[in-house]
Amino acid sequence: MAKKKEVISANYLEKIPLRRPDIEWTTDEEGKVTLHIENKGTMNRIAQKLFKKPKISHVYMEEFGSFLWPHLNGDKDIIALGELVKEHFGEKAEPLYERLAKYFMIIESYNFIIWK
Repeated sequence: MAKKKEVISANYLEKIPLRRPDIEWTTDEEGKVTLHIENKGTMNRIAQKLFKKPKISHVYMEEFGSFLWPHLNGDKDIIALGELVKEHFGEKAEPLYERLAKYFMIIESYNFIIWK
């Protein structure tokens, strides 16, 4: 009889996000954050030469992401970040923790953050 794999789930809201240190970013006058991602690797170099793809891609964050990005310094877990978002955006942020969880899943999938 096969042994069942034990599913271990960590509480996602207690994770501590940290901006990747190799990602440069700037903030404009309105407080909008722009990430400057260098396209590295063999395939990217080929695409840059053959298809005139840019060496650096610019990712423009929306209001919610622009508020959160400067706070991702490894000091606060998602719960604490949620409290800051709630204080700043109020009811506009609801459903708060569902949105935050989805947001962090997305930026993690793009390798913009690491977990401390």
